[in-house]
Amino acid sequence: MSEFLNMFSYHFMQRALVVGVLVSLCAALLGVSLVLKRYSMIGDGLSHVGFGALAIASAFNLAPLAVAVPVVVIAAVLLLRLSRSSKLNGDAAIAMISSSALAIGVITVSLTSGMNTEVSSYMFGSVLSLSRSDAVLSVILSVAVLALFILFYPRIFAVTFDETFSRATGTKTEVYNTLLAVLTAVTVVLGMRMMGALLISSLIIFPALSAMRVCKSFKGVVLCAALISVICFVAGVTVSYFLETPTGASVVVTDLIAYCVFSLLGTKK
Repeated sequence: MSEFLNMFSYHFMQRALVVGVLVSLCAALLGVSLVLKRYSMIGDGLSHVGFGALAIASAFNLAPLAVAVPVVVIAAVLLLRLSRSSKLNGDAAIAMISSSALAIGVITVSLTSGMNTEVSSYMFGSVLSLSRSDAVLSVILSVAVLALFILFYPRIFAVTFDETFSRATGTKTEVYNTLLAVLTAVTVVLGMRMMGALLISSLIIFPALSAMRVCKSFKGVVLCAALISVICFVAGVTVSYFLETPTGASVVVTDLIAYCVFSLLGTKK
């Protein structure tokens, strides 16, 4: 217990815990709607866009989050528009934009600063990469995401389950689908600093899938997913600290174990 408490005596661990818990909550809440709408891979696509934006910001000594957040938000809205086009389905749109952004980011880095430690942390994640200013901005944006989700929860619920009926009853489905995409974009960028571009989508997908194995109502799934996400993040960070393993990978493995446990529980019901 003393070693566990000592772990959080470090300022970088305190920042990682606060930001990580908030981002995990955001990702889990949004992930339920994204999984149910069969749009869960948007997190993976946006993370690649985020890496490209962060890499370019690093190459030109710009503020990473200030550059990445608006770029990824624009990409999220564009993905939403393209996925609704009859000429290009959602999976193709995600693949096209994500691979293009990733390639642009890699080329920019190779022609400027090279693959340094900071850029590598964007790809694989690192709790050490989270500065105090980044932590403050991350907390503000995470709280904003949570507040908007709670405020528009009834509308998000409606467009998640029956978009056609919602549109027929006068709900502005385009507005709330765009809101969902924008909130996801912000959450992905915030989570990339610790989880990395390659692993951030797991925060969106795993808790939702685990909760769906044992809960039947939308509200139950949302609450259960949020609880699972927070517990798995704290457990993953703790394992990472004591075993000196990468933080992002440790959190993902913890989420995987939780999914296996909940799957077993689901089969026994």
